[in-house]
Amino acid sequence: MARLRGSLPKLKEKLLEALKAVLPVVGIVAVLCFSVAPISPSILLCFLLGAAMIVLGMMFFTLGAEASMTPMGERVGAAVTRSRSLGVIVVMGFLLGFLITISEPDLQVLAGQVPAVPNMTLILSVAAGVGLFLVLALLRMLLGVPLAPMLVASYALVFALALFVPRDFLAVAFDSGGVTTGPMTVPFIMALGVGISAIRNDRHAADDSFGLVSLCSVGPILAVLILGMIFRPEEGAYAAPVLPEIADSVELWALFRGGLPTYMGEIALSLLPITALFAAFQLVSLRLSPRTLKKIAVGLGYTYLGLVLFLTGANVGFMPAGNYLGQVLAGRSSPWIVVPVGMAIGYFIVKAEPAVYVLQRQVEEITDGAVSSAAMGAALSLGVAASIALAMVRVLTGLSILWFLIPGYAAAIALSFFVPKIFTAIAFDSGGVASGPMTAAFLLPFAQGACAAVGGDIVTDAFGVVAMVAMTPLIAIQILGVFYQIRRRAGAKAQPAPAGAVDLGALDDDAIIAL
Repeated sequence: MARLRGSLPKLKEKLLEALKAVLPVVGIVAVLCFSVAPISPSILLCFLLGAAMIVLGMMFFTLGAEASMTPMGERVGAAVTRSRSLGVIVVMGFLLGFLITISEPDLQVLAGQVPAVPNMTLILSVAAGVGLFLVLALLRMLLGVPLAPMLVASYALVFALALFVPRDFLAVAFDSGGVTTGPMTVPFIMALGVGISAIRNDRHAADDSFGLVSLCSVGPILAVLILGMIFRPEEGAYAAPVLPEIADSVELWALFRGGLPTYMGEIALSLLPITALFAAFQLVSLRLSPRTLKKIAVGLGYTYLGLVLFLTGANVGFMPAGNYLGQVLAGRSSPWIVVPVGMAIGYFIVKAEPAVYVLQRQVEEITDGAVSSAAMGAALSLGVAASIALAMVRVLTGLSILWFLIPGYAAAIALSFFVPKIFTAIAFDSGGVASGPMTAAFLLPFAQGACAAVGGDIVTDAFGVVAMVAMTPLIAIQILGVFYQIRRRAGAKAQPAPAGAVDLGALDDDAIIAL
């Protein structure tokens, strides 16, 4: 009973965070439904019940991730590095990346929407890409290799391969990189980096703990591009989400109740591999106390409950509503209205991504408040709003995604040579985190509905929304780093250091973060 009372303040805090994230999206959709985009009562009721489930799911997930996924990742990362064996690090890094990716729920959402390619073929290809690049990311941390040159080489290879891949695979490949780093992967991978940096114990270790997510986002893109060069897809057609028709509240609940067993099974299978791997580490090397294990077990329970509620609400309630809303808006006499509407939804929907909270909290801790959660959240929201505007322009015009991604990544990589290294790593991590299950379950169907209304090609024009969402935060967060640098230098000039004090302006960026 005492334990329950102690957890109530935390639950209340997480509930308020979830409400702040989801209610703006609900408000925008409600305004549209009662004005320019009327929808049926069935779809509206499903959307509202889905929103309620998403709020509860976010509350339990964020609470559970703090108590389970983060400590598990930190301890496993420390145990792997303590072995001092390069072979162990390589094998375990690949295995961890592969297993976590297979269990990533928003990858399942994307795979179910991609026509022609079998779900498991896509999932296994993406998982292999993440495993390989997680190994490269861990080796980068251990050897102290700078992140920027690795990103330049990786994306140069990506865009070189893109020239030889069929158009049908391009957008899906870049979307795969975005959805891979979701609510299951990010807490574990980031905590893995923190655990390894703790073992290194030098002044650059904290900086290098970021960047794992960014490199792990490149692996899936390369994997699917290679798949596009060797795989001959079967004939398949895009299938839009089924629009619900319900007569009363009993049928409404029956619709969601029918989806619950599916997601209960999927999330159980998702959590099983990583839980089993952690149990093996516990038996072999960790030997954590029963009290710590009990806390992690309770956290896993919260994580499981939160993800089941979140995915049920997103897939059953949000996906049909997003698709139909896109159709209605783009079907008007002026279809360009989807651009400002998409921007408004994108600005707020990134706040509802569960993994964003994990990243913001860890960034604020690692940087000792130098990068505040509020500033980072605002930069992410503005970046995602811009990305959705560009994605809607693609839907309406049919322009190739490369016309947007090549200049965008070129600008992001160019900025990486002028901002503090910590901001580059955080920015590229943020790109993967911003494009999670909310994007795959609402914004992607929204783009698909709009594309269908204007007669575009769903596969080449609508897919790519996730990739656009993953790209713009790279620029937005690094611009935040530029302002941080300007403010720091202005503050140093305005307040001369007393005699004997350390001159921060004379130190490099890594040393400032270390201080």
